[in-house]
Amino acid sequence: MAGARWTVMTVKLALAGDTMLGRGVAEWLARYGPGALFAPELKETVAEADAFVLNLECCVSDRGRPAPVPGKPFFFRAPPLAVEALAELGVDAVSLANNHALDFGPTALADTLALLAAAGIQVVGAGATAEQARAPVVLTVGGLRIGLMGVVDHAEEFAAGPGRPGTAYADLASGVPAWLTEAVRALRRRTDITLVAVHWGPNMVGHPVPYVRQAAPVLTAAGASLVVGHSAHVFHGFTRQVLFDLGDFIDDYAVHPLLRNDLGLLFLVTLDASAVRRVEAVPLTLKYCHTRLARGSDYTWIRDRLSRVCATFGTDITDRDGRLTASWTDRS
Repeated sequence: MAGARWTVMTVKLALAGDTMLGRGVAEWLARYGPGALFAPELKETVAEADAFVLNLECCVSDRGRPAPVPGKPFFFRAPPLAVEALAELGVDAVSLANNHALDFGPTALADTLALLAAAGIQVVGAGATAEQARAPVVLTVGGLRIGLMGVVDHAEEFAAGPGRPGTAYADLASGVPAWLTEAVRALRRRTDITLVAVHWGPNMVGHPVPYVRQAAPVLTAAGASLVVGHSAHVFHGFTRQVLFDLGDFIDDYAVHPLLRNDLGLLFLVTLDASAVRRVEAVPLTLKYCHTRLARGSDYTWIRDRLSRVCATFGTDITDRDGRLTASWTDRS
């Protein structure tokens, strides 16, 4: 029809990295309640998005015992009240594909899955069997079908197997396994947008390690609209289709004086069925057990670091109205 206008449907996703609600955060929850973890202005920013996905780096339960893993230094378990904090923040889905989902054994994992389901929060990356752990979920948002799956490349002892609850494990350092690329292709065929959440690489590194950089294009070639990484506890540079590491979102961790894991980002990504259209990064300050929007010198540090680490990938960062907005050269 002459003069007709076609509107392309888009969706805006809020994405956050490692979210640890145990230890000191659990004590904060018990003392001040679930509403005290995140500043009001952060909640308002999240509310701009059509859906919110994060990496939940703990189990949620009041049962279980620390997993008998030799040499494992940290065990994270949040109380059931933590689910109320996630629901209040507007979380729609979480990935449990990480090295802490089984910290307190299969009983605590089962509780985590049940509590999240009761709150209407979808889960990927862990389950009662390998098939369940690898299974994606599909969110229908704004008329678009958004597929989400989660995978982790370490803590093999927590991998789900026949009759064994656990995580969706893949040894990415040895290459992306066929089951994973096939799963991404299958999910892409039945969705408009496909997100792959990957807990990959070592902690406390400032840039993605070589095997992570090699795995990323394999996942996008298989059909991932966006690869969303975490694990380092430090935000990394990114391309149009790969957010290599989102950094931390809330925790009680010690702060590295150079890498500044107490400064993070909330990502707001706008996509349609064909491409990522816009990426905005909102600077965050992670005070002990409380996250708020960054201001002053914290904001400046985040902006300057993000500009440096993104330049490696041909991504330019523009600072405008408290948002760090990406644009790309041909290298992306």
